[in-house]
Amino acid sequence: MDSLGHFSTIALRLALALVLGAILGLNRWLHHKAAGIRTHSLVAIGSCVAMLLFEGDHALEDLQARSRVLQGLVAGIGFLGAGVILHDSSSQKIHGLTTAASVWACALLGAAFGSGQYMVGGLALVAILLVLTLGGRLEQSTGALLGKTRGSEVPADDSGN
Repeated sequence: MDSLGHFSTIALRLALALVLGAILGLNRWLHHKAAGIRTHSLVAIGSCVAMLLFEGDHALEDLQARSRVLQGLVAGIGFLGAGVILHDSSSQKIHGLTTAASVWACALLGAAFGSGQYMVGGLALVAILLVLTLGGRLEQSTGALLGKTRGSEVPADDSGN
C-alpha cells in the first residue's frame, strides 16, 4: 500500500473511532453521567491506536501478540469502568454500571474500527445506541406491566451499622 493510501486508512479508522466515541459519550452526557464525550472518545481512539499497531511496515504480525494486546485492552478498560461505578451507602444503590459498560463497549468498538472491521463496528454501534436509548424505557415499561419496582441488587445492611 502506498504512503498516501496507508495514511488515509489510518485517518479514516481514527476518525470513525472519534465519531463513535463522541456519539456514545454524548448519550451518556445527555443523561448526566460522569463519563461523557471526552472519556468515550479518548477510549475509542486509544483502542483504535492499539489495533492500528498491527498495520503497516512495523506491524505486529503474530496473531498471538494481537490477541494479547486485545486481552490487555479489555482488562485495562475494566479498571477505568470501575472508576465510574459508585455505591451509595445511604440509599443502598449502585450507580454507573451502564456508563461503565458503555466505556468498555466503546473500547471494543474502537478496536474494531482500528482493525478495519467497519461492518462489525458500525452494526455494534447501532446495537449499543439502541440499548442506551431504549433499554431504560423497556425496563420501566416491563416493570410497570409486571408490577415490579426497580431495586438495587445490593442487600440492605441489617446489622444496624
